[in-house]
Amino acid sequence: MGKKFISSIVGLVAGAANGLFGSGGGTILVPALEKCLGVETHKAHATALAVVLPLTLVSVFFYLGKGQTPWGTILWVSSGGVLGGFIGSRLLNKITAPWLHKIFGIFMAAAAIKMIF
Repeated sequence: MGKKFISSIVGLVAGAANGLFGSGGGTILVPALEKCLGVETHKAHATALAVVLPLTLVSVFFYLGKGQTPWGTILWVSSGGVLGGFIGSRLLNKITAPWLHKIFGIFMAAAAIKMIF
């Protein structure tokens, strides 16, 4: 299969997960970019961040009309998210790929445990 086709399938799965669970950028894109498309670790994280915006905008568009968007919460969480995104993007280039994998894995495991219990 061609790289463009695989990229499209990865995007389809990530987009569906984002719309369904509110997550897809990091949880699906980072591992898929690395394993399926051979993207280097730091580039996979940076690419996932860039892809999350259009995925999120499409998903939000569908929720807006249903009155499921608490604007006050969105404002405060977004404010913290912008600051956190700035800090995280600065840290990304200072962390080695093996440590980035470990940290990412810990966050994924913690999220999974939290969801189960």
